[in-house]
Amino acid sequence: MQMIWEFIQNQLLGMKWLKDLIGMLLEICGLDTSSRLGASIHFLIYDVLKISVLLMVLIFVISLIQTWFPPERTKQILERYKGIGGNILAALLGTVTPFCSCSSIPIFIGFTNAGLPLGMTFSFLISSPLVDFGSLVVLASVFGWKTAIAYVLVGLVLAVIGGTIIGKINPERQLEPKLFGKAERLDNTIYENFGQRSRFAFSEAWETWKYVFKFILIGVAVGALIHNWIPRTWIEMILGSKNPFSVIIATIVGIPMYADEFSTIPIAEALFEKGVGIGTILSFMMAVTALSLPSMIMLRKVVKPKLLGFFIAIVTIGIITIGYIFNAFGGVII
Repeated sequence: MQMIWEFIQNQLLGMKWLKDLIGMLLEICGLDTSSRLGASIHFLIYDVLKISVLLMVLIFVISLIQTWFPPERTKQILERYKGIGGNILAALLGTVTPFCSCSSIPIFIGFTNAGLPLGMTFSFLISSPLVDFGSLVVLASVFGWKTAIAYVLVGLVLAVIGGTIIGKINPERQLEPKLFGKAERLDNTIYENFGQRSRFAFSEAWETWKYVFKFILIGVAVGALIHNWIPRTWIEMILGSKNPFSVIIATIVGIPMYADEFSTIPIAEALFEKGVGIGTILSFMMAVTALSLPSMIMLRKVVKPKLLGFFIAIVTIGIITIGYIFNAFGGVII
């Protein structure tokens, strides 16, 4: 059983066979993969291919699932629940929706204008880019299943708590009047058979890959730079366990960026190999995916500055708290 588990972890998810194959081909071409340049090229090719394959497969699967849960049906399900139960359900439904925060904002606006409680819609907005089946599998391919499952669980908890707190402050008064009451069009396409669902899923996978590929390249390039060119002592000084502010720094650095979990994985992998704590790494990833600057600009279109600031503060505090908890107990899950 252990051998089967290791095979799934290392060969199917981690694609170690691909890493070995690329290394062998580069050596045949005369490139020394033990040198900084050779190792960087190896890292770049391997991670881009690995992440692209995982991305296409996972988005296909999740998009297929989405054909049974279009926004209108999601709204109908959420309308049946109130209180914290509604927040939990909204957070869970966020796991089968789009992969980046910007693509979640239009659905959030649609839910808001459809009259759903804002606390529930904010739980959805937090969980949608933060946790999904894709992040679970991709994180498992790098850090193992314990870390991946822990990340998804704390992401869901953050979404539920954040949405619950926002729901207690009567946030409806903080909506922009020019958008409130104007129904946002929700895609309610009905698929009649599995063939139509499959074509939609493949189209979503292909279009998403084309859109995020440049971010994957940037992420892998940064990862290769950290992995092979930046001295370990520099990384440890800034983000290492001896710096009590490492989690805060990682969170602040992540907020202005715009990417998804697939783009941040190679950076996280490189930081981990440089000795950065798992909590610091997860804080960076969460900040990038949940609080990207473009998504906050889009969110400002529907909510007033006070509510936007409150949302950012709650999520930021939650991310930092999670980071310190994971750094303190990281040895248990790795």
